[in-house]
Amino acid sequence: MSTQEKARALMMRHYQLIKNRQQSMLERTGEEIGLPGEVSTYWNPIQGKIDPSVRMTYDRSNAAMS
Repeated sequence: MSTQEKARALMMRHYQLIKNRQQSMLERTGEEIGLPGEVSTYWNPIQGKIDPSVRMTYDRSNAAMS
């Protein structure tokens, strides 16, 4: 793989991780308040981009597990 392909793969993996974290949290919250399953799994990125505030919330933290 070229450097550009590696960078793209890394970005796509990062995007998927953030998306999965957000969807998991939305689904759990939806279940807690009693929303139907299809409502709590709703995902609506704008032009395929994650909102910057969402990225900050669901992105990796600097805390380390010991």
